Amino acid sequence: MNTIFEQAEIDALKYYVYCLVDPRDKCIFYIGKGLGNRVFDHAKDAISCDDKTLKLDKIREILSIGLNVEHYIIRHGLDSEREAYNIESTIIDLLTYSKFNTSTFLTNIVAGHHQWNEGIKTTNEIIQLYRCQKLVLRPGHTLLMVNLNQTYNQKNCKDEYVRPNLYESTRKYWHLNKKIADNVDYVLGVYKGIVRLVIKPTTKWELATHDENGEPYKTSRYQIEGITDDIEGNNLYLNKSVADYPFPYRGAIRYIKS
Repeated sequence: MNTIFEQAEIDALKYYVYCLVDPRDKCIFYIGKGLGNRVFDHAKDAISCDDKTLKLDKIREILSIGLNVEHYIIRHGLDSEREAYNIESTIIDLLTYSKFNTSTFLTNIVAGHHQWNEGIKTTNEIIQLYRCQKLVLRPGHTLLMVNLNQTYNQKNCKDEYVRPNLYESTRKYWHLNKKIADNVDYVLGVYKGIVRLVIKPTTKWELATHDENGEPYKTSRYQIEGITDDIEGNNLYLNKSVADYPFPYRGAIRYIKS
């Protein structure tokens, strides 16, 4: 099996969008974009490092039984990274949108890029997004937004992403800067560009050593306790659009400070 592109192939491909496929059931489990030999890097990472992610664990499982991940180039010859982002995002949305698909499970960490205002939505969600008021930061407040793309629709969640309720989805398990996070006034659970839950912290962020299944984390993850019935916080931030504060590319958290 070829695991490297030669220069002539790289020149022809330019930017491209690809998928990784499980050879056992022919199901796509990862969508990505890249240049050069990016499509092959994941299998190499699974062998050379011990990081624990859904994607790498899936690849290791395939390799452990003597099979190889299948690689498909979905679209190539793209002139810009932004064009690749847009195609990648659209494919991820189509494969993960709960109304269309209840079986495909991607190991991508987050949903499509800019999904908070450009991804798949019902017409009612479009109205909700663009008619709801935009979030206005109260002077003196520091906010921590957390991206709930992986846990908001629990009927499609598996393994460590299973949560009993929205509060549990919002309060854990986040990779963050504890020194900064301990000083935020509110934690905002965001899904599809709208604040769905506001937590006023009542504790400092505590280190979480294991996920929901008891598997140890290899990187620092944190959780917090708080209240969700804070009148001021809900009046200021609940059901507000955060279109002016997009998450960074592939980012799950964002701080907002006045």
